[in-house]
Amino acid sequence: MQDKPIINIVGGGLAGTEAAWQAANAGARVILHEMRPTRGTDAHRTDGLAELVCSNSFRSDDANANAVGLIHQEMRRCNSLVMASADANQVPAGGALAVDRDGFSAAITKALREHPDIEIRRGEVTTLPGADDGLWIFATGPLTSDGLAAEIAAATGADELAFFDAIAPIVHRESIDMDKAWFQSRYDKAGPGGTGADYLNCPMDEAQYNAFVDALLAAEQVEFKEWEKNTPYFDGCLPIEEMAARGRETLRHGPMKPVGLTNPHPGTSKSYAVVQLRQDNKLGTLWNMVGFQTKMRYGAQADIFRMIPGLENAEFARLGGLHRNTYMDSPRLLDTQLRLRSRPHLRFAGQMTGVEGYVESSACGLMAGRFAAAEAMGCELANPPPTTALGALLNHVTGGHISAETVQGQRSFQPMNVNFGLFPPLDDDWTYPLDENGRKPKGKAKSVARRHAMTDRARADLKNWLDGESGTLAAAE
Repeated sequence: MQDKPIINIVGGGLAGTEAAWQAANAGARVILHEMRPTRGTDAHRTDGLAELVCSNSFRSDDANANAVGLIHQEMRRCNSLVMASADANQVPAGGALAVDRDGFSAAITKALREHPDIEIRRGEVTTLPGADDGLWIFATGPLTSDGLAAEIAAATGADELAFFDAIAPIVHRESIDMDKAWFQSRYDKAGPGGTGADYLNCPMDEAQYNAFVDALLAAEQVEFKEWEKNTPYFDGCLPIEEMAARGRETLRHGPMKPVGLTNPHPGTSKSYAVVQLRQDNKLGTLWNMVGFQTKMRYGAQADIFRMIPGLENAEFARLGGLHRNTYMDSPRLLDTQLRLRSRPHLRFAGQMTGVEGYVESSACGLMAGRFAAAEAMGCELANPPPTTALGALLNHVTGGHISAETVQGQRSFQPMNVNFGLFPPLDDDWTYPLDENGRKPKGKAKSVARRHAMTDRARADLKNWLDGESGTLAAAE
């Protein structure tokens, strides 16, 4: 029996750990390189693999009408370690899948340590290996060390693109005033492990809201380093004070929207705005302020957030922060299987490729691990169909913005969460299902019907892809 081929993977975050798991289970030996604790980062606090440094939410788990929920389902079908660990460590979060971050990291670390074909090496990789050094996957994420980032920049011959990724504060549950706050999910929607009353809600009247916005606009903010000053924000992760600066009503139509929530306390009127907090650990002792990523200084954060009714005496387990996120011009630099065109023995995965979000980073690692294992075993897998969430995301990264044209000095390629806008349209002969009266759906029902058709198509196409993948790998053994 021949020795198993070796694949080196750099980065022990979500993409790297998923890539390692997939490659090892596909028949390769994996060496997973993680620089922590030899060298730390500005955001990580532990040496655990797959440590979550921002939110603890994997977002919607609805596989029938939400692209994020669909990619959850597809990853589960692909034996994803990230999804299995998330499911095993979930905490209530309405219609979302949220996790106990410590339990999640511990589960992934344990699984990889115990895998017979995975070796974890602690130490920093600062150079890109040569073609004679075998197949490598780089999944070092937004906190790639300076030395390695310089190597990647030199190899790609392009200026890096970057944006800011912000961290929301976490509050101790016992310090929240429940005479003002209440439990309820928006529209009472229950999700995995939830009851429909999974968020803590803090209401504001119009005067309180306006005073809060004024305080945000006047708050002292973190000074950017010189090399950060021209870095654009990603619209899906704007600091709350940046949202406030875009218009006085922005917040109450965004993370502070009051719709779908009813204050049960006697003598209260309809809320003008609502701040939501989501459970952050299994014990329910820590709660994350949803959408409240910020670059305000710590002292200003504590004072301003205590203006929120119910949080007057809030004690913070962690205040917000901000770090720079770095990603590549992937459509130009990577081929359709995430290989660097100029050095095809190197693959890239995760946020550095231009996917945005925990789930998307993990999914990118899943595909990179499978592609690399197949190549190492002497074959090449077909890409997942573009009609699937995995395939749609891959297409965005490797070809969604192939044009080299620029807009206001920035390339058109930008980080992206998975969404139905990345999927190909339904066939021309598809028609909306009729109701019991023979009528086509209207309004929201029309959108839901189309999404259900797209997810049904994705599930069928994923099954065919997985069946073909199994045959390809079996033939290579």
